[in-house]
Amino acid sequence: SVNTGEPGNLYYYHYRDHLARIASGSFLTDGMVICPCSCGTLSSIVHGTSMNLIHRAAEVHLKESRRLIVVPRETPLSLVQLTNLKLAAEVGAIVLPAMPGFYHGVKTIQDLIDFVVSRICDQLGVRNSLIHRWDGFPIEGSEAT
Repeated sequence: SVNTGEPGNLYYYHYRDHLARIASGSFLTDGMVICPCSCGTLSSIVHGTSMNLIHRAAEVHLKESRRLIVVPRETPLSLVQLTNLKLAAEVGAIVLPAMPGFYHGVKTIQDLIDFVVSRICDQLGVRNSLIHRWDGFPIEGSEAT
């Protein structure tokens, strides 16, 4: 659990299981991440047209004022998609594009992935050491040195 710092439970439900516990606001969670989040899924969430459990669970997180993190996958983005991303932020979702930083001593693709995962964990309040945190000093071997 994020609150206790102890390992929590991980639940899996089929995306067509509309009776899953996570479809109800009475099922407590510390947050939800949709990664990657297609712009079709984002549209269904922000316009309340849930067609599957992912959409419904996201809507529940919004209505219950719980953390909902969406990691959009499309590029480039159309004006419709940008409008939906704006609407998502306005209704309480955290929009976290998979845009890794290059200032933390990147050497591998895994470093880039870890950056995005670390930022997701940060938003959930999950402590992690996936990346070197900025401390005001350039990392040896990075472009900033």
